[in-house]
Amino acid sequence: MTKNLNYNRILLKISGEALAGSQGFGIDPLRAEDLAEHLQSVYDMDVEIAIVIGAGNLWRGRQGLERGMDRATADYMGMLATVMNAMALMDALERQGIITRVQSAIEMRAVAEPYIRRRAIRHLEKNRVVIFGAGTGNPYFSTDTAAALRAMEIDADVLIKATKVDGVYDSDPEKNADAKLFDYLPYIEAINRRLEVMDSTALSLCMDNRLPILVLNMWDPDALKKGLLGEKVGTWVSHAPR
Repeated sequence: MTKNLNYNRILLKISGEALAGSQGFGIDPLRAEDLAEHLQSVYDMDVEIAIVIGAGNLWRGRQGLERGMDRATADYMGMLATVMNAMALMDALERQGIITRVQSAIEMRAVAEPYIRRRAIRHLEKNRVVIFGAGTGNPYFSTDTAAALRAMEIDADVLIKATKVDGVYDSDPEKNADAKLFDYLPYIEAINRRLEVMDSTALSLCMDNRLPILVLNMWDPDALKKGLLGEKVGTWVSHAPR
């Protein structure tokens, strides 16, 4: 185990866009490989890694809803898309030599294990990366909520929200050059200010169960390592500053 490691088991929430190519949609094998290489450096620190990945690169339910689609149908389509992303990431990780398991909340035994909490924990104990697909298996819940739920079920030390910016800002840093980066946010402030850290259901779940959230830039080559070593990086969301 790496010395001074603050977190031994993590749940990493990654957006589907992390796998998208330059056009912003689909699955780009090169992006999957880049993501796998980032995760390899963390895996080599002997950290137990679980992952929840979104589906925004393949399907955005909001677009279907705007055209009158049934909400549950749109959500189930999104769940299926997360399994596709999970399989793509699994393939990239295994080509890096990292043994990986995909568990799906919707049963599809030909391509993934069914989600079984105790089996997931056992995989982690055996140093396998576990990717949770199909969200919670229920419509009306986001992959943010799935990440919070799974993190608590596997007894993760921290939920890490991987983004393309350095943390949580008071406004969109791509539109406002004066946007302020928060080092720390109490859960309730993140909820009340609607800062889009995660959705309110996920934040409330973490707040009620005292699960800390670290929001950081996934594409910064050192951010994830620094966070795991307890160094100051990104935005810490919890009951108290770290």
